[in-house]
Amino acid sequence: MTDSVPPTGAWSPDRPWRGIMVATALPLRADLSLDDDAYAEHVRWLLANGCDGVVPNGSLGEYQTLTDDERARVVRIAVAAAGDGARVMAGVAAYGSAASRRWADQAAEEGAGSVLLLPPNAYRADERAVRAHYAEVAKAGLPVVAYNNPIDTKVDLTPALLARLHGEGSIVAVKEFSGDVRRAYEIAELAPELDVLAGADDVLMELALAGAVGWVAGYPNAFPAACAELYRAAVARDLGTALPLYRSLHSLLRWDSRTEFVQAIKLSMDIVGRPGGPTRQPRLPLPAEAGAAVRAATEKAVAAGHR
Repeated sequence: MTDSVPPTGAWSPDRPWRGIMVATALPLRADLSLDDDAYAEHVRWLLANGCDGVVPNGSLGEYQTLTDDERARVVRIAVAAAGDGARVMAGVAAYGSAASRRWADQAAEEGAGSVLLLPPNAYRADERAVRAHYAEVAKAGLPVVAYNNPIDTKVDLTPALLARLHGEGSIVAVKEFSGDVRRAYEIAELAPELDVLAGADDVLMELALAGAVGWVAGYPNAFPAACAELYRAAVARDLGTALPLYRSLHSLLRWDSRTEFVQAIKLSMDIVGRPGGPTRQPRLPLPAEAGAAVRAATEKAVAAGHR
């Protein structure tokens, strides 16, 4: 492909999972209670700074530690703050398919545009169980974006399985977090209408060049304008703009693929003056060495003019 090829990763109401969708960190007060007002303001700030939409109740949003009431509130706040529910892709992962279906129903009731769904992760589900899981959640009526994270779930949504899920009408896209960028080409061969979304910040460029039409992103929580510029340049194949940005930000972006990604991104948010705050256990504050590395990379990005 050449630089003259128009960008294909633009957000649109009929394909609201495309574009740069921010997996939102969740502002918590010192007592670890949810700060509703800070979260609403954060959603508005992300959209005002070039991001296309938000993904509440993902892993970055610490959904596993939320009560049912909190989890429902987060989606409600995100939709209201976005001003357009189509710009909200609600995370609906749960141990059971029935629970994921309930969260998908709630997202539909609140007006969200799509949902993000991990495979069953209470055990190593086989293909039959995975297919039934996605079919059940698709019954809620919202477009389902599969989330392939075999590192954490131990369930691999292979290109062949993704193609089957798409052919069965259960998914419209996949957030690819395997780290293997070669999969994008096989997915395109087996299911050319299935959208691939970059699922890890530190492979955004590689997946954009391979045809990704979206980015479910973490570091825009701290640097939305710079990340939005990077995404749009990458999908437009504007390498003169994208590559220097990518190199400049990569020391931060790679934290999105590490175990401590929630703490790292929240620390970066604190440093740049955003409402990051603490995390709930079992996540603990970063060890001193890791914290110093995140601080140094964040301050370097600020000094470079990234916002």
